[in-house]
Amino acid sequence: MPNEKPNVIIMYADDLGYGDLGCYGACEIPTPNIDRLAENGVRFFNCHSPAATCTPARYSMMTGRYPFRNSDAKILPGDACNLIPEDMNTLPKVFRSAGYATGLVGKWHIGLGRGRIDWNQEIENTPRETGFDYTFIFPATADRVPCVYVENGRVVNLDPNDPIEVSYAAECPYDDIPTYHKNPELLKLKSSHGHDFSIVNGVGRIGYMRGGAAALWRDEELAETFSERAKSFVEAHRDEPFFLYYALHQPHVPRLPSPRFAGVTKLGPRGDVIAEMDWCVGELMNKLEELGLAENTIVIFSTDNGPVLDDGYDDRAVELCGAHKPAGVLRGGKYSMFEGGTRVPMILSWLGKVRRTDSDALVCHVDFMASFAAMLGVPLGEDDAPDSENLLSALFGDDPVGRDWLVTQGGANGSVLCHERWAYLAPNNGPAYNKHTDTELGNSKSEQLYNLLYDISQQQNLADTYPEVLDLMRRRLDYILHSERTRK
Repeated sequence: MPNEKPNVIIMYADDLGYGDLGCYGACEIPTPNIDRLAENGVRFFNCHSPAATCTPARYSMMTGRYPFRNSDAKILPGDACNLIPEDMNTLPKVFRSAGYATGLVGKWHIGLGRGRIDWNQEIENTPRETGFDYTFIFPATADRVPCVYVENGRVVNLDPNDPIEVSYAAECPYDDIPTYHKNPELLKLKSSHGHDFSIVNGVGRIGYMRGGAAALWRDEELAETFSERAKSFVEAHRDEPFFLYYALHQPHVPRLPSPRFAGVTKLGPRGDVIAEMDWCVGELMNKLEELGLAENTIVIFSTDNGPVLDDGYDDRAVELCGAHKPAGVLRGGKYSMFEGGTRVPMILSWLGKVRRTDSDALVCHVDFMASFAAMLGVPLGEDDAPDSENLLSALFGDDPVGRDWLVTQGGANGSVLCHERWAYLAPNNGPAYNKHTDTELGNSKSEQLYNLLYDISQQQNLADTYPEVLDLMRRRLDYILHSERTRK
């Protein structure tokens, strides 16, 4: 492997599907910048996120740990504690120990603080304690309060005379704020399910928020704001090696593109914000070229989990989807144990160093930590990254196999084991279907076994046909779930 210290950028989308990009077969959404990455790098067809929902997937990527090792690694409210202990080694700490400047721009959603957060003071235990030198984030998701930017632990543009209060109580504790059911005249985007607490920027959110008027973001400006911060970080560190985690917020709900992208696709706001996301990718790639850094920067583009159309807002995503298939040939989507939940697009580009190729190697975001530690010569402690494997050869397109075993997690914590061509879905008591999101969740009280080589859409359960394979997968999954580590 190369002995250089290339810059590394991970661009991580939010709820993007296996079939949402032109380079993965989409015809209805223009994604020329991401397609250009694929034309100059490795396009993966068997990459998995660690989980079918965002918080556990992001926790796993940052720590090299399967989500099941932390019972709190589930979709968090906007005022949750940081899931990552300050003394735990992490992906950004690996880069920092190798002399890299480390930055985070965009969505965090792994928690902040150690308890009740005072949004009007400097916040403790933020991504800075997790290993990032510079951070410009929103705390959770775009549909959760507080709807503010936090830069290096402080809310941006906060007026001390208008303090922020946040509550996730079942009933609104504030009588003087606009809420979804009390003030429907203020809405510019209606809810389809949930998202009916505070109104911010004409949109119902999850949770209640009072104060902080000058600090509130405008949804239509999120993309450009994050893009400018990402480019500024790259420019500021052009003369030293840097690691940037650029956590894009698209196409997560609420989908409110900037005016320049509203209506650019036939698929409504969901298609428009994917086109906007592609523009964000292009902006950063152009900045690298402008600074002469393109050939010394590894760029990874992927996403935290599979797609969802109606995830709580009436933005006509289902109605306008037409022939577009966000999950491509895969079954299920966000929240699902089926492949559509965690098999995600991923591209790795390193101009002049990595050749253009397609890869069917089994890889996972949990493996970034061990892989980059190996590339940089950073030793990992016995307790570090217990489930991360060094897959540099696979990530660079040289190893066509990748992992031997991989555990992923559905939205209800249902476990899936992947091995060679097989996917084993462990039985559980969760619902088989989410009517709100129209998603097959893959939960079943019976064991499921699929041959992904011949049945990638998972239409034929072979649990009764291959009892020996079923027994092998069952025992291996049980072993992993009761282990302390899987990293060799």
